[in-house]
Formats: sequence, structure tokens, C-alpha cells
Amino acid sequence: MRTLAIDLGARRVGLAVSDAAGRLASALQVLTVGSSQEAIQRILPIAQQHGAQRLVVGLPLNMDDSLGPAARQTLAWGRQLAAASALPVIYVDERLSSFEADQQLAQRRRQGEALTRGRKKQRRDALAAAVFLQAFLDGTLPAVEV
Repeated sequence: MRTLAIDLGARRVGLAVSDAAGRLASALQVLTVGSSQEAIQRILPIAQQHGAQRLVVGLPLNMDDSLGPAARQTLAWGRQLAAASALPVIYVDERLSSFEADQQLAQRRRQGEALTRGRKKQRRDALAAAVFLQAFLDGTLPAVEV
């Protein structure tokens, strides 16, 4: 099952997609958006283009597993996305995905990949989405019950 993962931010939205078998996640792109509504409008054609059958949204839980303001906003946005796309929306804990993305980018830099500060910013959010999507596909990151 093809899945589109979304790392929602206030200005940047990272996207990752799985292969058709739903086994391997790949960073796709980062969208720069001005509003949450614009994010939905830009994500819908991408989901359709890639044949996504479900959407996985990173939920920024607090370190004590509680829902803070950012998580509540993400849940409200996810409900709007589900209504607009008619696709199931699954939430997963994204707390450590950005840290893992930073670690992967640092490793790439050590291996000689030229990463400017701007390029790192552009890749980080999509890579974070790929990190939590891969963990979800592997079964090591369960869906958050909301």
C-alpha cells in the first residue's frame, strides 16, 4: 500500500513516500507554505500523483506523551486533510524524527556529500518524514490513538 508521510511545520512541510509494496520509504520533497490551508491544497495533487492510499502525519507529542498546542493543531489539520483527500489519516509520534534526520545528514556530510546550510534545511524535513514513515512501515512505530 503506497503511503505519503507528512512532517507538518509552520512554514515547511516535509514529504516522504513509500514504494507500492509499502516496504521502503523515500524522502520526496519539502514544500514552503504560507498557511495550513495552502499545505493541504499543495499536498492533495502530490498524493494523487503518487497514488497514495493513506496518509501518515507526524504528531509532535510532548516528551511525557501528552498533547500540547502543536499536537492539537496537527490533529485539527489532519481532520481537514482527511476530509479534503478522502484518504485515511494515521498519526505517528514524530518526536525524534528530526534528530534522526540530522544524524543522517551529518553522516552524509562526513562521507563527503556537499551539504550547504540551505540544502540541509531543504532536505531535513523530507528526511524526517521518511524516518518516521520507515519506522511505521517496519512496525516499530505504532499509530497514535487519538
